[in-house]
Amino acid sequence: MTNLGEAHRRLVEACSERSWRDDPEDPDKPETVQAMQIALNLPKQEPPSRTEVLEAAARAVVKLCLDERAGQDGAFAEALGQWYGHRIRKVARRARNKAWRDVQGLPGVTVADRARAFVPSAVSEVDPLVAKLQIGHTDLPKDAPRPALGDVPLILIDASLEMSAGKAAAQVGHGSMLLAAAMSLDEAEKWAAQDFALCVREVDSAFFAEACARQDAVVVRDAGFTEVAPDSATVCALRRP
Repeated sequence: MTNLGEAHRRLVEACSERSWRDDPEDPDKPETVQAMQIALNLPKQEPPSRTEVLEAAARAVVKLCLDERAGQDGAFAEALGQWYGHRIRKVARRARNKAWRDVQGLPGVTVADRARAFVPSAVSEVDPLVAKLQIGHTDLPKDAPRPALGDVPLILIDASLEMSAGKAAAQVGHGSMLLAAAMSLDEAEKWAAQDFALCVREVDSAFFAEACARQDAVVVRDAGFTEVAPDSATVCALRRP
């Protein structure tokens, strides 16, 4: 089996038939509270569009989960395995300039110079270069992106939830990861050959509900720790529009 195949097998095994709510997370045992950190490059001068950043974040997460190193033995795969064994928390942080450049040397995957997903860790063990990046007020204004492409996965966000860009980045990361887990290996390999191209679009609640009702929909429901109510459907990931 290829490294991609093994990484996909591990992802599928981690995500199949489980309740994230029932995972063994104990605040008294810091090693059980795991998270994937995501840095978003948000320079003050000529900031990227919200859609650009969200698409980069979604791609960075799935690229990390299906990275060659995720299918091998070693620290990269072990860190993913620890995280898979708990809640798949993701924390988005904003960076710019030197702070953005400094974190590029840490284990992870960067997409389009817009987002970098880091190998997960216990939240108590986040590298200082990442830990100093701000979580709050990570936002960008809504934009009007081009029509979604018809031949790549589509990740829809319920715009009525009014999530910040940071919160939405974590949610689309959930969506791309869980969509890959729902795919066959053949589908995942074809997606990898496209460099995990995808589109992210924020849509009204009626359109979102219609998409969630599709048989092939992968729906993300949030635990409700921040910004949205528990069990809110935040994201709907589709293999094709």
